[in-house]
This record gives sequence, C-alpha cells and structure tokens, in this order.
Amino acid sequence: MTQTTTRSNRGSIIAITSGKGGVGKTNVVINLATSMARLGHRVGIVDADFGLGNIDVLLGLSPEFHLGHVLNGEKTVDEIALKGPAGVKIFPAGSGVRELTQLGRGQWRKLESVLRKISAQLDFLLLDTAAGISDNVIGLLTLAERVMVVTSFEPAAIVDAYAVVKILTTTAPNKEIGLVINAARDAEEANLVFRQLDVASGKFLKRRLRQYGFIVSDPAVREAVLDQRPLVEQAPQAPASRCFRILASRISGSTPGGGNALRLAPPPVADSRPTTLFEQESTRCA
Repeated sequence: MTQTTTRSNRGSIIAITSGKGGVGKTNVVINLATSMARLGHRVGIVDADFGLGNIDVLLGLSPEFHLGHVLNGEKTVDEIALKGPAGVKIFPAGSGVRELTQLGRGQWRKLESVLRKISAQLDFLLLDTAAGISDNVIGLLTLAERVMVVTSFEPAAIVDAYAVVKILTTTAPNKEIGLVINAARDAEEANLVFRQLDVASGKFLKRRLRQYGFIVSDPAVREAVLDQRPLVEQAPQAPASRCFRILASRISGSTPGGGNALRLAPPPVADSRPTTLFEQESTRCA
C-alpha cells in the first residue's frame, strides 16, 4: 500500500491538446514520450481521442483491445497496454466507436480511476486528447495536472488555441497551461505566436501562459510519419529531433509529484559559447 501511494504521488498527468486539428499534436506526443523515456523516465501515452484514436496507427501497432473495453469492465488496463518505442506504454483508444465520443457520468468516474491507476505506475502519463473543445476534451484537461497546447503559425490554429485557453481558464482557472509551437520556421516565428497568445490571455483572461518551446519545421517529420516511427528514433540528428529532446528535458525537469510549476532549463546566454550538446541544441530549439 505504501509503495502504491508513493508512485501515485510521483506520477504526473499531462494533457496535450490543440484547438485546431492538423497541427501535428499526436506526432508531438509520440516524439515527446519517446524522448522522455530515453532520459530514463517511465512514460505512458493514453490515446484520449475516444472514437478516433490513431496513436497505434502512427506507431504501426495493431491493438486487439482499447480503453472502451476497460470502461465497460471487459478488460483491465494491463490487458490493453502495448509496448511502444523506448519502452513507452501505449493505451489505445477505439477507432470508429461512436459510444466513446460521449461518456456518461459513470464512465467518467471509471476513466478518472483508470488514469490514476496508470499514472501510479509511471513518472509521466501523457493524454493525447482530440482537437477542439468538446466536453470530452475539456473534462480530460481538467483531470490533468498541467496542459500543453500545441499550435502553429497558422492564424486559425492560433485563434483556436486561444479558445482552448479561454474555456479551460473558466473551468479550471489555476491549471498551468503551456504552449508548444509546432512546425515553426525559426525561434522568431515561434516567439511571435507565443507573444500573441500570451498577451491576449493576459489582457482578456487575466492569466499568463508558459512557453514550453517549439518544434522546428522539418521534412524528416513527414518521412517518419509515413514509416510509422518516431522521428527521434528514425532520424535522431534531424533538426526537429533536437527540438523534441529539448522539450523532453524541460518537461521532465518538473517534479513528478508536486506542484504546478514547471522548472524550465535556463535559456542560453547570448554572448557565451555553448559547451555541451544540450546547450548547443538549446540555442536552436529553445
């Protein structure tokens, strides 16, 4: 009992979402989880896009069972778990299962219990939510300890990301929200997107956002997706892979059990020469 309680206290649940589909959220989840696992952490992914899950597709896995079977009492979480890259545990969702798109009150209570049980065995549990602001999505964001919103430079993606921040602020005003700018041309473009969202959030919602980082636009990403492999494994020296490693270092710098604050890696000093691989990569992706 003592051991289980300790693990539960250590597990950190991070919901990863986006206002708009097509910004590469699920790819961010897969590569972030793989990078964190390679840092020595116990990591799991729950495909929380109920009814249209595709984590398994992007990894070339063929699950026989999914979360729907757990919520219905047919299977346990251990029975549906799959082994992903770098030992990441994958908990698949159903695909084309309409009843999972609107969970009842009893199913929500069961889901919360399931997520707590999974996180008790891990250091980090990533929830890959559906895009948008459905009741399912907002409920999952509320359950998580912190929320990562993935967006891009596209105007519609920025507006929709703000909508997620707005609704979550109303529902859970003290929830930490961090931004990841995906497929950014460079740091300047990523910082512009962050500033737009942070200024609007501060002015109209009276809250500040965290800048978790950005992933640089990289043609190697598409090749890895087509090959159904994480980019960080297929092309570890690709520019985007370096960004994923920086993001993983930042996220895993948080204390797995306590507090809402994320301890970010210090930014590189402009007039100093990078001396380590981490510092060299930080100058390109931080």
